[in-house]
Amino acid sequence: MPGYCYILTNKNKTVLYVGATTDLQRRISEHKNGKYKNAFSKRYNCTWLVYFEKFDIVKDAFAREKQLKAGNRKRKIDLINSINPKWNDLALEWRDSEE
Repeated sequence: MPGYCYILTNKNKTVLYVGATTDLQRRISEHKNGKYKNAFSKRYNCTWLVYFEKFDIVKDAFAREKQLKAGNRKRKIDLINSINPKWNDLALEWRDSEE
C-alpha cells in the first residue's frame, strides 16, 4: 500500500506540521475541516499543504515522517523551498481540478 509524508503550515507560515498517511487527499481534507479538534494542526491552523512525498510502501512514509520530525526547522524549510519556493497550498490544485 502506498503512503505519503507531508508538511503543512499556517497562513502566516510560522508553524510547520509533519505527518504521514495512506490517503493524502482525505487526510488534508480532514486537516482543513478541523476533524480532530485537539490536534496540533488544528490548534495552530496548519491547513496549507506545502510539501509532500509519495512512497510505494506506507512504512517508508512513516519512517520519513519520523526522520523529518527529528530534523530542525531549517532543513524542513529548505526541503519546502526546493519544490515549492512560493509556499503555495498544493491542495488547491486538487480543488481546482474537481470543479
